[in-house]
Amino acid sequence: MKVVAKPIEMAAWFTRDGIPHPIKFRIVNEDESYTVIKIDKIICTHTEKLAGNCMYVFRCQSVVEGIERIFEIKYEISTCRWILFKI
Repeated sequence: MKVVAKPIEMAAWFTRDGIPHPIKFRIVNEDESYTVIKIDKIICTHTEKLAGNCMYVFRCQSVVEGIERIFEIKYEISTCRWILFKI
């Protein structure tokens, strides 16, 4: 997987405890167009502390442009931002 660290727009649901569960996300391409990717399967979830910021890390699997891909997205708790970290 290659590190891209791009901000994304996410559709997700949250438990009563505030734990997010991603559904699909939208990313801006280089030509300013959008690509929507539906998350087919969440392989694993864990938390990590990166530079003092707590994050939820999701390793997911989806079909992107006809190819099954595994990627990693992160949710930064303090700023409520989603990042496509590796693909």
